[in-house]
Amino acid sequence: MKYWVYAVIFLYILSPIDLLPERGLGRIGLLDDLLVAGALYWYFIYRPAMRAGGRIPGGGETRKEEEPRRDLPSDPYEVLGVARGASDEEIKSAYRDLANKYHPDKVSHLGDEFKALAHQRFKEIQAAYEALKSKR
Repeated sequence: MKYWVYAVIFLYILSPIDLLPERGLGRIGLLDDLLVAGALYWYFIYRPAMRAGGRIPGGGETRKEEEPRRDLPSDPYEVLGVARGASDEEIKSAYRDLANKYHPDKVSHLGDEFKALAHQRFKEIQAAYEALKSKR
């Protein structure tokens, strides 16, 4: 579908029929060509692409997609890396070590992908610690 839209845009730009004629106005007459071309592109290519998943043909990603959910253990003991019979001190120590490692302030110098992964992991660590703390 996008090829016929490109063809229509190209033909409109080349056609002598315009809203503002180029003869008397010079380069100002090209503004209507650009506006109509942009409107056609937006309506037939950009808007449907955004609705379909945020990718524009030839433009890469345009909006942030939801963070993919990694398959991490949902068991709080596994998230913290402690045994099931771990004491409160072992759980607290594991939590502090992991929280220190994945805290957003500790990874702020890394790229956006690493920061997002560390933030997600930090939330999982906090949730696991809260779950174990409430059991005790």
